[in-house]
Amino acid sequence: MRAPSSFSRRERQIMEVIYREGRATATDVLAKLPDPPSYSAVRALLRILEQKGHVRHVEEGNRYVYLPTIPADRARRSALRNLLQTFFQGSPEKAVAALIDMSRSELSEQELDRLSRLIDQAREEGR
Repeated sequence: MRAPSSFSRRERQIMEVIYREGRATATDVLAKLPDPPSYSAVRALLRILEQKGHVRHVEEGNRYVYLPTIPADRARRSALRNLLQTFFQGSPEKAVAALIDMSRSELSEQELDRLSRLIDQAREEGR
């Protein structure tokens, strides 16, 4: 199975729809894609994603309903791991620093407090 980072743009968009919705038909995916391709193109991409093992389908009446094969939390961890390796030399600290720097003006006091508590908790747990 390919890593999520090697998805084409459309494959990634389709996977985002399926993860966000939990399950989706080709029609559902088509309705939620930006600048959508044809219905046939969506069906073809769903077949490709299924062949690669990223989605599976169940038949409901005359429709195929697509579901992700990997739970969202596992896919999220894998994507984050890849992001860390690709852009931050594997350093969570560099990634967090970049996120805080990027959104400094958008973080509320409550969000900053929560981040501080998470850091304190990690210290206590000896991470």
